[in-house]
Amino acid sequence: MIIRHCLVTGANRGLGLEFVRQLLARGDRVVATCRQPGRASALNALAGGHPGRLHVLPLDVADPRSHATLAAELPLVLGDGGRLDLLVNGAGVLHSGERFGKVTAAILDDSFRTNAAGPLLLTQALAPLLADGARVANVSSELGSITNAGRFGTPSYCISKAAQNMASVLLAHALRERGIVVVALHPGWVQTDMGGPNATVPAADSVRGLLAVIDGLAPEDSGSFRDWRGETLPW
Repeated sequence: MIIRHCLVTGANRGLGLEFVRQLLARGDRVVATCRQPGRASALNALAGGHPGRLHVLPLDVADPRSHATLAAELPLVLGDGGRLDLLVNGAGVLHSGERFGKVTAAILDDSFRTNAAGPLLLTQALAPLLADGARVANVSSELGSITNAGRFGTPSYCISKAAQNMASVLLAHALRERGIVVVALHPGWVQTDMGGPNATVPAADSVRGLLAVIDGLAPEDSGSFRDWRGETLPW
C-alpha cells in the first residue's frame, strides 16, 4: 500500500471532514486545516484516534498571511524531505438569501477571497511542498458553470466558483511541467450544512466518488472540470 501525505482545507465539517475520514481509513497521512481547530470537536476526536497520522493546523484560506504561516509549519509535520501528494482545497463559503437589488460588495468580496483567491494563493504558497506528480483537487460546484446558469441565484457563490474554475485551469498550466494534475470537482448536491435539507447525495458517497476520480486522473486530465462520478462538466 502506498502511503500518501495529504492536506485538506475546511476539514472541520462537511465534505472536508469526510475527506479526512476516508483518507485516514485507507492509510494516508493527513494534515487537516480549519480556522478554529480548538472548536473542531469531530476533527480533534479523529486526531486522538490516529496519533501521528492526523495533524490539525489552523488556516484561514481568505488570509494570505495564514497561507505563509502554514507553509512554514508544514515541513515540521511532513518530516525531512516530506512532500504533499494531494492537496484538497475544500474550504468554501455560501451566503444564502441574496436577491437581485440586494447583492452587496462585502459579500461578493468575502466569497471571492474564500472560494477563488484562497485556493489559488494557497496552492501557490504550498507549491514548493507539492511532490512532482501530486494532485490538486479544487472542490468547485456546477453552479460555477456559465453554460448551465439558468436563473439568478446565490450570485456571490456562482461568480466566485466560476472564478475558481479559471484559477484551476491556470494552476494546471503553471504546474504542468512538474506533472502535477489540477482538477475542479463538483461534489454533487451533498447532504451537508451548506447543501441544506433537500440535498440528495450523502457526503460519504460523494467523497468516495471524488477520491476515485482523483486517483484515476492522468496528466492530460489536468485543468478539467469533473463531477463526483467522473463526468466532464461544461464551463
